[in-house]
Amino acid sequence: MKRVLPLCLLALGCLAACSVSQNAEDVNRVKTTFQSSQPWKPTIDNRADAVMVYGVGGNPSDRSRRARSAVEERIQSWRDRGYRVDFMTGIAWGSYQDYFTGKWDGKMHLDEGQVRVSGDTIWHGRMVPYIVPSLNYLKYFKETQIKRVIDAGVEALYFEEPEFWCWGGYSEAFKREWEDYYKSPWRPQHESPEATYLSSKLKYHLYYRALDEVSSFAKEYGKSKGLDVKCYVPTHSLLNYSQWHIVSPEASLASMPGIDGYIAQVWTGTSREPDYFNGVRKERTFETAYLEYGCMESMTAPTGRRVWFLTDPIEDWPRDWVDYKKNYHATFTAQLLYPDIADYEVMPWPERIYEGLYRKSADSEERIRIPKDYSTMMQVMIGTLNDMPLSENKLSGTQGISVLMGNSLMFQRFPTHAGYEDPQLSNFYGMAMPILKRGIPVGITHIENVGYEKALKDVKVLVMTYSNMKPMDPEAHTHLVEWVKKGGRILYCSRDTDPFQSVQEWWNTGDNHFAAPADHLFGLMGIPAGAEEGVYPVGEGAVCILRQDPKEFVMTPDADARLMEAVEKMYAVDGGIVEYKNNFRLTRGPYELVAVLDESVNQEPYRMSGLLIDLYDPELPVYKEKDILPGTQGFFYNVKAAGKAPKILAAASRAYDIVKKGRSFSYVAKSPMETVNVSRILLPSRPKSVLIDGKECVDETGWDAESKTSLVRFDNSPDGVKVQIKW
Repeated sequence: MKRVLPLCLLALGCLAACSVSQNAEDVNRVKTTFQSSQPWKPTIDNRADAVMVYGVGGNPSDRSRRARSAVEERIQSWRDRGYRVDFMTGIAWGSYQDYFTGKWDGKMHLDEGQVRVSGDTIWHGRMVPYIVPSLNYLKYFKETQIKRVIDAGVEALYFEEPEFWCWGGYSEAFKREWEDYYKSPWRPQHESPEATYLSSKLKYHLYYRALDEVSSFAKEYGKSKGLDVKCYVPTHSLLNYSQWHIVSPEASLASMPGIDGYIAQVWTGTSREPDYFNGVRKERTFETAYLEYGCMESMTAPTGRRVWFLTDPIEDWPRDWVDYKKNYHATFTAQLLYPDIADYEVMPWPERIYEGLYRKSADSEERIRIPKDYSTMMQVMIGTLNDMPLSENKLSGTQGISVLMGNSLMFQRFPTHAGYEDPQLSNFYGMAMPILKRGIPVGITHIENVGYEKALKDVKVLVMTYSNMKPMDPEAHTHLVEWVKKGGRILYCSRDTDPFQSVQEWWNTGDNHFAAPADHLFGLMGIPAGAEEGVYPVGEGAVCILRQDPKEFVMTPDADARLMEAVEKMYAVDGGIVEYKNNFRLTRGPYELVAVLDESVNQEPYRMSGLLIDLYDPELPVYKEKDILPGTQGFFYNVKAAGKAPKILAAASRAYDIVKKGRSFSYVAKSPMETVNVSRILLPSRPKSVLIDGKECVDETGWDAESKTSLVRFDNSPDGVKVQIKW
């Protein structure tokens, strides 16, 4: 991969579509960010707005000397390069060996790791256990992590991955927390559904308490220093945590006073988790990513909290570069299909992406650094994220169909009881995937948010089940009933026979004596307990009951027709028609996105037409027409939306010091060392001169007359490459 590329041919400064240079007044507006445990170095300088320096002690997975340098030195190294610097660290794991080995308070705390029934600690790394977050641990965390970075002037803190494994819950620390919380002796979670449910609720509480404690402390300590500290939670989606058997506070944090927002940690590694559809268990990266991002968007939208979407050009598991790129396209497209989100974490761990060694292809054992064409395309993607606008456009397809989910999805995953299985979270995918695969942009509604007006505002049909989750309080039912009476429609799919229906909870204690939580919901609407299948009018709305668990719709071939027939009928109550197709389209400013589904209503490609720069092709070709095949995605820049003034439309760099004067256009392009810049620039006419750092590099073959764009290529530099064009 060491081919020499011509160092001339034009540059394109920033990212797609006329990125402007960063000005001093923009420095606190962080639209794009990334995380790194390393100090600045030229090979990882990807030119996002901000960097989240990771860990006072670095990233425990990165044992390099540079990653273990003082956090203050790492912070300053990025500031010196013009970055806004924030701080990220794990809340459930991290380089906190001084706590566990007794160096901090003179006491060993290895008993505070999460422990399996076998007695084995669940480790994240050497001497890095997943943590039971005791109050003593939180005191350590405040004193050694939070105070130190705020003292260094950091004003935004990211507490990553509040995670308690479902199969944890057997350590002495957890037993102590149980007795303190429930005021009763600890119960092994594997003994009964109720013990499992109570164990999960405690795990949920412990990390809710942890984040409440550390965010409140950070804000108060920041005030004492004259700083307005913001606190965020980078977290996997509720969908992924439920699939991977992890408990986390998730949706409840969206209204916690000390939390200002989230990073939605969605990437190839989470989205390639297999699921069932039409009887087949396999990876469906695009579809799963779309639903994962939807989890996070719907969780924060009603509360107004901020959210960044993450993608990763590789993943934690070592694979090959061809695999990484295919799945990167899938997740990258999925995140952009939410037009009301325009803030992004462009990558985690650039040191791993730019400098890691991975297989060249699936059939090769040769390990190489990121191929030049992939790094070029990736830098173009970062440019588009720096530029990506919000949009009021809707994703193509039938609007207003949503699936209900809630935090207790995580409570029923492990261990199983009474032989009841929910393979690969199929009771969720059994509702969502048949709708999504027919080209319907299915939404997600969090039961914790139904009290907010925005949560159900645009929903016409809400598909739900209590086979895989339970309502954590009766208040949600009150809001759902009010919504139905005003015209909402619920499609309830459940046999109500899973073993968690009978756990001792609010619906069967005190004055309530319901055999299943759904009976409480139905009772509020005048529907009899244990109601049979059918449609029940409720005020101006209705409830349709199907007595099947949703998993039955996807684990057997051709079994989802009943679900879709019911969806169609409920949607048609006020004359609505459900449209089936095999694709999604969205326009965001000058950007055009399309995803074509396989396993759908047909196998036809989708034809894109216009004057389009193909942003997924590192050569940035211009097309009038291009077919997008089933199972693939397309991302284009619409040249006709660019206007006529000179402008950088797409580039593997960020532009600074842009000057338009007379018949000339100039800027400084910055991007990581050892990457190649390919840019497409809109000009009034064919360039007569293209100077790259003062060297004439005009290339007649780079001009496209119809689009009036010029293509240039040169080696990138984080110090900047001066580009001057005359026509």
